[in-house]
Amino acid sequence: MELLLILGISILGLLFAVYLIRDVLRRDTGSEAMQEISNAIKAGAEAFLKRQNMTIIYLSIALGALIYILYAFVRTPNPHDPATTSDLALWTTISFLFGAACSVAAGYMGMWTSIRTNIRTASAATKGMNGALQTALRGGAVSGFFVVAMSLLGVAGLFALIDWMGIVTEPSKIPLLIVGYGFGASFVALFAQLGGGIYTKAADVGADLVGKVEAGIPEDDPRNPAVIADLVGDNVGDCAGRGADLFESTAAENIGAMILAAGLFKANADFFTGQTLLGVLLFPLVARAFGIIASIVGILAVKTNDQEDPMNALNRGFYVTAVLAMVGFYIASRWLLGDEYYFNFFLAGVIGVLTSLAFVFLTQYYTEYKYRPVKSIAEQSKTGPATNIIAGIAVGMESTGYPVLVISAALISAYFLGEHSGLKDAGLFGTAVATMGMLGTAAYILAMDTFGPITDNAGGIVEMSRQPEEIRRKTDRLDAVGNTTKALTKGYAVGSAALAAFLLFSAYFDEVRNYGFSLTHIDLSKPAVFVGAMLGAMLVFIFSSLAIKAVGRAAYAVINNVRDQFKNNPGIMQGTSKPDYGQCVDIVTRAALKEMILPGLLVVFMPIVVGILFKWVFQVSGSPEHGASGAEVVGGLLMVGTITGILVALFLNNGGGAWDNAKKYVEVESQKGTEWHKATVVGDTVGDPFKDTAGPSLHVLIKLLSTITLVMAPLFI
Repeated sequence: MELLLILGISILGLLFAVYLIRDVLRRDTGSEAMQEISNAIKAGAEAFLKRQNMTIIYLSIALGALIYILYAFVRTPNPHDPATTSDLALWTTISFLFGAACSVAAGYMGMWTSIRTNIRTASAATKGMNGALQTALRGGAVSGFFVVAMSLLGVAGLFALIDWMGIVTEPSKIPLLIVGYGFGASFVALFAQLGGGIYTKAADVGADLVGKVEAGIPEDDPRNPAVIADLVGDNVGDCAGRGADLFESTAAENIGAMILAAGLFKANADFFTGQTLLGVLLFPLVARAFGIIASIVGILAVKTNDQEDPMNALNRGFYVTAVLAMVGFYIASRWLLGDEYYFNFFLAGVIGVLTSLAFVFLTQYYTEYKYRPVKSIAEQSKTGPATNIIAGIAVGMESTGYPVLVISAALISAYFLGEHSGLKDAGLFGTAVATMGMLGTAAYILAMDTFGPITDNAGGIVEMSRQPEEIRRKTDRLDAVGNTTKALTKGYAVGSAALAAFLLFSAYFDEVRNYGFSLTHIDLSKPAVFVGAMLGAMLVFIFSSLAIKAVGRAAYAVINNVRDQFKNNPGIMQGTSKPDYGQCVDIVTRAALKEMILPGLLVVFMPIVVGILFKWVFQVSGSPEHGASGAEVVGGLLMVGTITGILVALFLNNGGGAWDNAKKYVEVESQKGTEWHKATVVGDTVGDPFKDTAGPSLHVLIKLLSTITLVMAPLFI
């Protein structure tokens, strides 16, 4: 029954996404001038995503073949294996490829809808705020529901298929065969977020520096040759990239929680008198399924008027979703964990939901111009770009404090609730339930995120098609809200990544023990483990450096192209001839696809090489007292790499967001074109690759390290 419920609600989520697509597509598409601009954005986005997805597909097939070879021919069979060597190799590879395919599909569907929603939002703004708000949110929600429903459907579908085929002797071993699903999702997410982030920020930086600073023309001015590439980048970075990011969060968390649930049932078989192994195993999926229903109600509840701040309407929908998600946790925990033990786990789920709220508010505080941090950057920008940069870096560093305290409080309290639930060894499962709670609102959060690029594009379409000023003011209001929701989602994503990483780290311990290797802790006093830990921290910084440098190199090419077009065609600035938008689109497309390969492969292969190398060193050394197995060294890399990644991601995301809104604060003060404004544009340019390329890509890196170690763990033992 539980499996049927999960599959049924997942399908309901997909059907609701289809309903939203039809609801959005039936809306008005505006004037011919608006359609011309929208079609250019659509063509550029689809061309880039097609080329990026083909690259990702080839890489996924190659890595899938490598996984099969390593499992089938390189790895030594273990008597504790959940299935035969051939079945283990086959199903790990199938689940990896299936996870990759689902992630590509979910990201593509979200972007496909967003590039058709932008013009409908722009057209709706000519009639009223409520229609524009609902159009943008419902278009964004398509991505949210495809991501959450497909991740749930994929995990539940693989579980049901393997169970039906009788591949394993007991259901508790099935999660060990489908860990590849989360790895496949993570692999795609890394390249989608990284490639999209490089694309969007290279175009944005090039457009801003030459257009706004050098030429002194407004943002989204049709005379800027990079403006279409900039608008395309909003979709491929914030829609497709973030969709893949949260898809892998939900997929990996589902599998990690199931591994811990299997361990919980095994340790407490005598206590679970009225509950079945299948019910406890599927509890994480059932709780997440109820989150889909909560998000549906939240989306339908959003409405506003021309006087109200649109952010208030979005917040109301989020509160509705959060409350209903908590109700769903109550039902799922009482039903599947029993009347005697459910309440503490329900509270752990509530802690997860409240943690998501806390991250939303903290991100608002550090990135909205209503509050002290952003105002301090704006104030210090009066003396030039140097003091702007100093203030922005300081705010980014400061912004790591409160989020770390929130994560710490959530983990400790959820662990405490699990430990005192009446079940043995339930502390880690308590933290898993908190992670499930935080991701329970993922569909609505992702709708708010995709809302951002849709409204940004709508504003660009209105500006470039020369619509009346009052229409631009409406889209400006929505665009300002969209900037806030994009920043909030980054905070939510890194918070959920932190909780999910701890969950997956715990699942790694459980998996290693399932294969018969005793690993209860990571001992940093061992030289090999300490080296592994340093390599994990180093990986975060090297990866961030490669991502930021990639944006710089691509932006350099865009800047030179825009300057050349202005120089060679004076009619562009005079408005008598059109720029060649396609040149900039092609430059950033080629640059993004080229630059994403090296940092992506570095993240994938580093844990594998470290694990296999130190396994060999451990075997050759004869297990001395201070020696460490490959599994333990990789555990050190995973632990310290995760901690470092969380802190650096918070710094990059919040620092970049604060720089962006410091510029907007100055613009609101009617200071466009002044030296004060130019200083904030420079800061915003520095912050762009921070908040939209390196920072979001680190969310994926954190979880990819966890999923790749789950898949490759048998090779390190």
